[in-house]
Amino acid sequence: MAPKHKDGDVVVSFSGKWVSWAHTIVAYTAFLGALITGICLHYHKIVQNEYYGYPQEWFPSVSATIGDRYPERSVFQLFIAITSGPRFALVFLWYILTARPNSALPKFVAGTGLFRTITCGGWTYITSTDDHDWHDIFMISYLVATLPWTLGCLALSPRNARAMKYRKRLAGLFFGTLVPLIYFFIQHKVHKVPGAYTTYAFFEWALIIFDVGFDAVTALDFEGLELVVRDVKGVSKGSRATLSDALLEKEKDKPIGKTFDGNFSWSGAIDAAADVYNGFVFWSMLTSLGLTIWYFPLWHMGISGYEVFVMSTVSPFLLQIRSFRSFIVRNLRTTHLLALSGLLAYLVKSPVYRLFTVGFSVSMACLAWAATWHAERLQPSGLEGRILAWCIGLIASSVAKFAFWTSNPIWPIVHADNGGWNKLGLIVAVLAVLRSTRETKRDTDIPTPSGSKGSKVLAAFGLAGLLFGMHSLLSDSSTMILWVWEGYPVRGPLSAPHGAYTIFAMGAGLLVGLFYDELARSWTFYGIGAVAAAVLTIYSNWFGYYGALTLAAYLMAIAPTLIKEAVQYPPAPTFGLAFLIYNILVLAHVWIVAYAFVPGGPLMREHTDWVMTAMVLSIGAGVFSAIATASRSKARRPASRSGLKQRSYYIYVLVVLQLLSASMAYLRFPTYDYKPYHDNEKVLTAGIWTVHFSLDNDMWSSERRMRDVIKELEIDVIGLLESDLQRIIMGNRDTTQFLAEDLGMYVDYGPGPNKHTWGAALLSKFPILNSTHHLLPSPVGELAPAIHATLDVYGEALDVIVFHSGQEEDPEDRRQQSEYLAKLMGDITRPAILLSYLVTKPLEGNYHTYVGEKSKMRDIDPSDWDRWCEYILFKGLKRIGYARVSRSTITDTEIQVGKFVVGQPENSDEHISEDQVPDAYRFPAMFRGEGVRGHRYHVFDEPRQKVLPMTDEVSVVQELRGEQMGRRVKLK
Repeated sequence: MAPKHKDGDVVVSFSGKWVSWAHTIVAYTAFLGALITGICLHYHKIVQNEYYGYPQEWFPSVSATIGDRYPERSVFQLFIAITSGPRFALVFLWYILTARPNSALPKFVAGTGLFRTITCGGWTYITSTDDHDWHDIFMISYLVATLPWTLGCLALSPRNARAMKYRKRLAGLFFGTLVPLIYFFIQHKVHKVPGAYTTYAFFEWALIIFDVGFDAVTALDFEGLELVVRDVKGVSKGSRATLSDALLEKEKDKPIGKTFDGNFSWSGAIDAAADVYNGFVFWSMLTSLGLTIWYFPLWHMGISGYEVFVMSTVSPFLLQIRSFRSFIVRNLRTTHLLALSGLLAYLVKSPVYRLFTVGFSVSMACLAWAATWHAERLQPSGLEGRILAWCIGLIASSVAKFAFWTSNPIWPIVHADNGGWNKLGLIVAVLAVLRSTRETKRDTDIPTPSGSKGSKVLAAFGLAGLLFGMHSLLSDSSTMILWVWEGYPVRGPLSAPHGAYTIFAMGAGLLVGLFYDELARSWTFYGIGAVAAAVLTIYSNWFGYYGALTLAAYLMAIAPTLIKEAVQYPPAPTFGLAFLIYNILVLAHVWIVAYAFVPGGPLMREHTDWVMTAMVLSIGAGVFSAIATASRSKARRPASRSGLKQRSYYIYVLVVLQLLSASMAYLRFPTYDYKPYHDNEKVLTAGIWTVHFSLDNDMWSSERRMRDVIKELEIDVIGLLESDLQRIIMGNRDTTQFLAEDLGMYVDYGPGPNKHTWGAALLSKFPILNSTHHLLPSPVGELAPAIHATLDVYGEALDVIVFHSGQEEDPEDRRQQSEYLAKLMGDITRPAILLSYLVTKPLEGNYHTYVGEKSKMRDIDPSDWDRWCEYILFKGLKRIGYARVSRSTITDTEIQVGKFVVGQPENSDEHISEDQVPDAYRFPAMFRGEGVRGHRYHVFDEPRQKVLPMTDEVSVVQELRGEQMGRRVKLK
């Protein structure tokens, strides 16, 4: 019996360190017990993965060990259940140890610890076999919460040198292990390297050891706690200083130290979130303007007149009128609410009136933000908050597009049926404006104190370059990744998961500009940004992407400086002129690829380097003005404590966005477990489709409708043309990401946005072993892109070429291109398929260059005289079917599809009845007659022809004719 104490009876007492020891021992027992059991009972099964088994792979991963097999799973779950008790006690004791008055961080860390414990139980007891989605949700949540838990424990760690040393080392080892872990996982999953998964498994087990070991260090701190529960050393009363207290004391006069000092306020956090959402809406509307304008020249095949709406952004010029400026500044809430009209544009069915609505919305948004910055110019903390909201709003837009496969869920080209969240977006936007803006009757039109400063014209140029760089390169996380993409084998970043790297670089750059503004506006940092732009423009693969990440960080870092410089001057000459110069850069950015359709276009032909140089020089002009202003003005007034506290809430929002992007990267990581539709019969269905930039006839985004028809036609390999959407006028989108992930296909985007083509892409159910991008000779007209890929089709190498020929107006271009491609195809010794847009009539002109002795290629159906552009050619394969399917309202070009059997010799052009072939050889019956959703089989109207009796020796070709699927046959 324990002795009595003056404060009460002590029934039992023990040191708090035993809570840590119990947690550590039982947690390690759970994992190691399952590992030993699995190796003893199911060794060969748990080292087997989807590609290799023993002896290439000889050590099991954590997930394979604690997965579905009995009794390993039971051993693990039993001890993990026992671990939960010490785990909850550990989190509770840590809070008792670190809690102190007027500090919200200990509560946050304790809440994170409880959340991690619960989510650990989620992924432990719900395996991927039970429910893959919920298993991933719990696992991602656990991993995401690990970062704030680790950093929070480090910040709150008591002054215990030994414990701090171990925490730093274990935390460093944990996060450092993530790098090789991801590397070897990609080696296994993407490159299928034998043994890579075993190496990955060692790093995965190391994570477990470091994770549990990090929490085991609490034993050194809990020695001062005795459980009854009673504090015998006073460490829970706030009398013992923590590491974070020491740091704050040391850094108390520095902005970083003050930013996170004091109490947390939910009201302040909601204000910051509302502000950021307003910034998100601005970028959503601005990025949608080019899309809605592009629809018209796209269908007019030239200048339509609607391009004038690009000037919607120059509305800040109206602020030159003093009375109007005063009215807008006093009614900012109303102006911001009017800017939300673009969120209602999805209700407007007419493309013309939808463009009018978006144009009005963008003009109001530009006016509102210019006036907002102007009104806050004498309030440093208020101005900084609005700048952060606008910049983080861009990051939020990029995160949203990362989550929605490069489509923004509140754009006017989406609605509920094709992935839109328009209603929710509008409701939140209205609430955000009401929360973050206010009407005022006071005169805010006070002149800025005069002084010898920079230049308003240079400031406008700087802001214009910044706007263009943000919009053209940072409004989608995959844009610069596709700039450096060079095909297979993978030698650079992938849009998913590496888009999260771009988002992280943007956030890191913004923090540099926030805390180290002198560095951000320095010529040294400008030089780094300029070099990064050059590296991105010139180089490919990982090296080019390093330049992209550096440029992303620089653009975000310089943003606060350039905006603060612009507000030093009257708003009309700065913001109005800035948007005008930005528009000129946007048009130049279009001219470099659309040169064949615009007056004076050849002058800008293929000059991405010119546009990038203009952007960098424009930013340099703004830096020059900002440096001049800073050098000639008095010392800056230090930020107030309330202003620094406000800054912290924006940083919290930024951290949440970064965690969301990391989660999306995990969820979108390619699975590479794709299966063809008829693998037992070794059937390959190939198609070609010109998708018209994924805007349908009514100005709606069409990727989901495309997905449906591709899936229903059971297409294994498809070439998409007019598919490069990574430009301002197309919304910086990438339809292939959604199609590839939803359909389960490998994807090669083709020549990137900086290659000045309209795009060619390849989607394949079969692994892409190698791919090469070609830009065919085009001395006069637009560039002709091509992809030459080698696929692993049922264990055999098969070459596929996706090609878009030049325009009808440029016969010499098309002649040279036909010669180039014929030689390319003729040099192929393996079976091959051409999925193409040739701009020629059957049996005429260049057709004989593509089909003939030089290319050794055959037409899938020489008798189909109704074609003009799209053709499927092949060699070395047995052709078993051919169809043409109407496009509905998705695009302006039909789908052409061919069926082949791999591993069998070529056959003749003769035909037999469909009912004499196996079901796997037939096209889906759902597209017969009237078809579905406007898709039906067709070629040209003709009566059905008589079906003649056939023999077993006759080759099989299905030919789909007329309003219904006709059948035509010939004797061999």
